[in-house]
Amino acid sequence: MMQSAEKAQSLEMQVEPGLRLLGVQKAFGSVVALRPTSFDVPAGTMCSLLGPSGCGKTTTLRIVAGFELPDAGQILIRGEDRTYDPPQRRKLGMVFQNYSLFPHMTVAQNVAFGLRMAGKARAETEARTRRMLDIVHLPQHADRYPHQLSGGQQQRVALARSLVTEPSMLLLDEPLGALDKNLREQMQFEIRQLQREIGITTLLVTHDQEEALTMSDMIVVMNRGEIMQTGSPTEVYERPRTRFVSEFLGTSNIIPCAVLGADETGLRLRLPGDNQSSGFTVPAASRPVGSTALVAIRPEHLHVAPVSGVRPEAPRATVTGHVFRGATHVFQLQRPGHDKPLLAYRQVTGPVGETALPLGAEVALSWQPGTARLLEDEVDPEVGT
Repeated sequence: MMQSAEKAQSLEMQVEPGLRLLGVQKAFGSVVALRPTSFDVPAGTMCSLLGPSGCGKTTTLRIVAGFELPDAGQILIRGEDRTYDPPQRRKLGMVFQNYSLFPHMTVAQNVAFGLRMAGKARAETEARTRRMLDIVHLPQHADRYPHQLSGGQQQRVALARSLVTEPSMLLLDEPLGALDKNLREQMQFEIRQLQREIGITTLLVTHDQEEALTMSDMIVVMNRGEIMQTGSPTEVYERPRTRFVSEFLGTSNIIPCAVLGADETGLRLRLPGDNQSSGFTVPAASRPVGSTALVAIRPEHLHVAPVSGVRPEAPRATVTGHVFRGATHVFQLQRPGHDKPLLAYRQVTGPVGETALPLGAEVALSWQPGTARLLEDEVDPEVGT
């Protein structure tokens, strides 16, 4: 029994994260670009640094790459301290938005460049180049030049060139920003599949929420130089902790609610304008009775229905707008006591014209338990949202 426990402990110690940041921070003069930042990226997974411009995500990637030195903290790659190593000693693969392919070299020569610079034998270089071109589905384009390729094909060449040297991890800096929407979505799946096949730890920088949700095992949401939330795509989308995270990762209805009390099931809240309602419950710790709390409900979780046949105490709203988005109807709703309109999504299940919710109609609102999330933000009841 003792040997079994020791073996389990030994195996646990051997599983180092692919990347670990410990208290990393960076300032440029008086401008704080990155506040003390710590997170682990499990080996073999893809992690996205997601946030608006100036949030610190690119600074973080540049510190990991060795292009910037941190003012404090540690960078560990595969358990080894690389904080002050120059970029060439970190054995990292990098892909940028502009691909940085050599225009005078063929596809095969571009892919083989790193191997030649490392002094690899010709036979090994050619074999590894062929294998990598097979992996990215470009063997038939080996003798073409970058200008003869599409944007997606150029992206695959850049990936192949970064991966052929068998780096410790892969860094992607807005790699799909130059592609059109359809090609970008296609490449999201291709890069994700490639990353899974190779099993390389990958750090992706992006401001595109859908890109992060599609490609990541883990998302680090950043704003103003600090981490706002980390977790799986499902966790950060469905269980945002703050208003910023909720609104940055897609559309969200942010509603200031009155706190009625708390019991063993959670916090009892009431929507603004529903003075006769018994309210609804969200899983949360206690808040002062009479205070205001912010609740987030995704439009796809907010259900609308005609008021006929609905219980009288159900929250009501008026349909003030409607937009058709292909697979989805988007309804704009106005509620008494709530200045900002709400949004609700309804999947198209029949002929497009049959919305059954005309403008001006009164509708009843509902949502499944657990889809309304209490946010951590403090709210001034005089200011609201």
